[in-house]
Amino acid sequence: MIGRIEGRLLEKNPPGILVDANGVGYEIDVPMSTFYQLPAISERVTLLTHLTVREDAHQLYGFGTSSERAAFRELIKISGVGARTALAVLSGLSVDELAQTITLQESARLTRVPGIGKKTAERLLLELKGKLGADLGGAKASAASDAAADVIRALLALGYNEREANAAVRGLPADTSVSDGIRYALKSLAK
Repeated sequence: MIGRIEGRLLEKNPPGILVDANGVGYEIDVPMSTFYQLPAISERVTLLTHLTVREDAHQLYGFGTSSERAAFRELIKISGVGARTALAVLSGLSVDELAQTITLQESARLTRVPGIGKKTAERLLLELKGKLGADLGGAKASAASDAAADVIRALLALGYNEREANAAVRGLPADTSVSDGIRYALKSLAK
């Protein structure tokens, strides 16, 4: 299996790129989060990869971080979710945002990703619960404890949008109660 590619970037045609590694050109599909972090054409690039072998094709997918690759691998394990859908999810949400979405069970956030309908979003939330949010969430998933999740839900119910609610919860200490968290978040939003 090809786990990593290092070479010179020859072409960038979203979502595909071409990397020359010692005279061999590898066509690699990448999520847009990785695509935006790529260097200029003719510069050196290093990507972690995942190789998918099918009857009719061998497809190579590249990722800028190990957490992106791990999230991709978790996504393609789900029945009915192929590599294209997994790339679309990772293009629409960062790994941290996806982990937070899984932790908070927010299907509406997933349905904003092109190609993800309500049923697919609910299946992703069900299948990834306890896997992606816990393992790959990093700072945002750990900050989204039960109390923080309740604070976010309260702010959404009060009419704040998702971005405002998440920003208000970021500064909460880990051991904050729900009522104190709501007060703190409302004060920060009032500024």
